[in-house]
Amino acid sequence: MHKSLVTNLISVLILLVGFVTANDWLLMVGLFALSGALTNWLALHMLFEKVPGLVGSGVVPARFEDFKNAIRDLMMQQFFTQENIDRFIRQSAKPSLHLAPVIEKVDLTLAYDRLVDVIMASSFGSMLGMFGGKEALTPLKEPFVTHMKSALIEITERESFAQLLQQQVDQPDVMAEIRQQIETIIEARLAELTPKMVKDMVQQMIHQHLGWLVVWGGVFGGLIGLVAQGLMQV
Repeated sequence: MHKSLVTNLISVLILLVGFVTANDWLLMVGLFALSGALTNWLALHMLFEKVPGLVGSGVVPARFEDFKNAIRDLMMQQFFTQENIDRFIRQSAKPSLHLAPVIEKVDLTLAYDRLVDVIMASSFGSMLGMFGGKEALTPLKEPFVTHMKSALIEITERESFAQLLQQQVDQPDVMAEIRQQIETIIEARLAELTPKMVKDMVQQMIHQHLGWLVVWGGVFGGLIGLVAQGLMQV
């Protein structure tokens, strides 16, 4: 946010200086820089906020259910498979289960790809294509994986989670029952999420790591303005 604000202020300052001094070079550089910076800032803003009249804005809150379903599918299909549950049961005689090492080793690329697919499949995807498409979201991957692993570790380290697994070990149809109970826990936790919570989480990561889009939008916009003025002088 600070990078975006500074970039826009510098662009406005150059534009004003060019206007006051009647310097066409500064005027064009400031105008194009402000245009590039504002356009990129608006693109980031539209990911999270619904802008009246702009179709595709507010895509993250609008696709909230898809995001929750992707998290649930990831956990059930990668973490709590029959093989993993069987391994947990064999270790159930131990005082406690420590799944953090397992979670740390799991590749969460699929979860990140699901999030990117949700964004790109929306009407906002075509606009994002002007700024590099999926590649523009690449800086999100590392912080997304870090936050997701931290959340998963927190869930599996809760006492209620360990107690649930322990209680189910000696009962019939252990595999199916445990998977159902785990899915219930996950559903309950995801039900606590609100569109605002998901929006704030993703928004924090994007503003922190994609603020440079606004900076470079201003820089390249200024360069285009400089070239345009030069061509006008020829």
